[in-house]
Amino acid sequence: MKRRAAIAELACDRGTRLCSGMKCTHVALQVRDADRSIAFYRRYCGMQVVHERVSNGKRVVWLGWGEDPPHFVIVLLEEPYEVNTQPPWQHIGMAVDDRGEVDRIHALALGDGLAGLWPPVDAGPIVGYYCGIPDPDGNMVEFSHGQRIG
Repeated sequence: MKRRAAIAELACDRGTRLCSGMKCTHVALQVRDADRSIAFYRRYCGMQVVHERVSNGKRVVWLGWGEDPPHFVIVLLEEPYEVNTQPPWQHIGMAVDDRGEVDRIHALALGDGLAGLWPPVDAGPIVGYYCGIPDPDGNMVEFSHGQRIG
């Protein structure tokens, strides 16, 4: 832990970070149908609605894991659009407890008839064992075990 703090401070000194207390709190996604997206993230990620409001006539939903306050949320911004073209490796990463959970989630998506899946693959140390599932708007969600993150 001391090493991590020292690295953060060094990075801060070099101007690559604003401060050592920085953390990621949310990812915001534009979605066509918030209810459909809520159902996806509940089914595959175990997330639930932790906040909901209407802002400027648009529905805004925060999804988290039930902590109060939430440590991290996915923000759904309901707004119609024509096309959501994603670069091939853009994704949201979710860590799971073991390889069997990666396989279980992939099998669930296959059983649900989802298309465009990344099949489970072992990419070795650092990257680990992972699969990917697109949400209803084409945003890829990666489920991994063994990554050196978190």
